[in-house]
Amino acid sequence: MKKRMLTLLQYITFLGGGLFLVWWQLKSMTPAETAEFYHAITNANYWIIIPIVIMSLLSHLSRAMRWKLLMEPLGYRPKLQNLFGVIMIGYLANAAIPRLGEVLRCTFLAKYEKFKVDKLVGTIIVERSFDLLCFAIFIGITVLIQIKTIGGFVESKFANTNFNSLEFAWKIALFFSFIALLVFVIKKNINRQSNNKFIAGAIRFLSGIGEGFGTIKTLQNKKAFLLHTLFMWCMYLGQIYLGFFGMDGIAGLSIQAACSVLALATLSMIVTPGGIGSFPIFVMQTLLIYGIDAPLGKAFGWVMWGVSTSLIILVGCISLIAMPYLNKKNNEINTTNTAQDIQP
Repeated sequence: MKKRMLTLLQYITFLGGGLFLVWWQLKSMTPAETAEFYHAITNANYWIIIPIVIMSLLSHLSRAMRWKLLMEPLGYRPKLQNLFGVIMIGYLANAAIPRLGEVLRCTFLAKYEKFKVDKLVGTIIVERSFDLLCFAIFIGITVLIQIKTIGGFVESKFANTNFNSLEFAWKIALFFSFIALLVFVIKKNINRQSNNKFIAGAIRFLSGIGEGFGTIKTLQNKKAFLLHTLFMWCMYLGQIYLGFFGMDGIAGLSIQAACSVLALATLSMIVTPGGIGSFPIFVMQTLLIYGIDAPLGKAFGWVMWGVSTSLIILVGCISLIAMPYLNKKNNEINTTNTAQDIQP
């Protein structure tokens, strides 16, 4: 009961935060900004959505194929249609309740493929851990390829800050002292509290991540795994860059700008469920670096978020309805074939 209440509270907090951001964005605009925002929305080239949707579906399919590679060392050979279906169902669930999608992915696939849930959880840990590493690398590359642009923006933001002041120095010292004290306390008490459920769970989780990375060594086709990862990120980046051409005033932006937008847009998905409310803000703030007016950047963020979310809702719901039927049909065919084989 307590766990359910905490889950419900988490859901209300994240979703409420997202809805607040939606309200705040629309309310904070001046009449002129509102007019520019709606002009950009109504005059966008929505034909560009077609290739964006295709690229998005290809990225999801590639993720399913990559996940299948992670299951090969376990002796599992799931159907690709089932992998794709449960991934879309997982995205649909994550749009409502953070982290629920990973649970449902394992549960649904275990149900339809007769696999063990605990082993599937291990593959999810590997996948998410590797994605986190790739995200960190992508951010590093994004900063390096446009260090002057990003550095100039940061410098302009802190131009009026007196970094030599005693007050600023004290704040920095207190911040690092707090971090050092926190690390010391955690390390000091982690062994004493090893019987604590929370501490034990955290230790198991971190150990699982370490073991998860270790299982990548046992992959039969590491090259295909890495190529799928590269292809997915290319599709993500391609959607943003292609989206630039669908809106006047943004079409001239470079692939470097698309890298920055993708980095911050990905981060927004962590802040609120499915990036609701936060996605357009993060995109708008990123495009300000490249001289794009806030209403125009916000409009672009809303269009891209709307396309992505609508696709997840549509394909996720179709998968949720179709998977029981498709697997029931396959089971009936297998049962019939088995019965025919054993007939004298």
